[in-house]
Amino acid sequence: MQLRQSKVRNANGATEMKVRVVCRKVCDYIRYDLKEIAFPSSLPDPPHIKKRRKLTWHERFLVLKEASRLYAASWVRDVGPELRPNDYKNEESEDRPGGAQRTAKGKEPSTLEDLAVAARGGMEMLKPALQRVYMTRASAYRDALQSFIHGYQEGIQQVMEKKAKDSKSQQESDKST
Repeated sequence: MQLRQSKVRNANGATEMKVRVVCRKVCDYIRYDLKEIAFPSSLPDPPHIKKRRKLTWHERFLVLKEASRLYAASWVRDVGPELRPNDYKNEESEDRPGGAQRTAKGKEPSTLEDLAVAARGGMEMLKPALQRVYMTRASAYRDALQSFIHGYQEGIQQVMEKKAKDSKSQQESDKST
């Protein structure tokens, strides 16, 4: 009988130890791992990176003000010089030497603009616009492939001519000997 009670105590003690281990592991998981999962720490910067100074409140305000102005300007379809004066100053200085080239290029809508207009028109207008895009891509791929094949054939021809020339010079040197 006493032997049976000692086995029960050992079994209860082993179960109690298992519960302690499980509880400790759960607490460690919550304390260390879960915190890292929820709020991951970033990797340290490489040694060659120099840390920047923190912005003052005034500088932060100026950055926020400029960012909000640019964000508001992004909602306007035609962003003009009144919203981005710095960008247009650079373009005007570049525009003076070759003004005719710029205006001709500026009148053609880009592919993205063309697709945007077509998408507003519905599926009937979008399908031909997408077909034009895909046909343009297909012709570009075809031209590139033809150019590659032509260059490859020229390279093979040069190698074959070089081999023929080498074999002729080899035969002539054999005959003269």
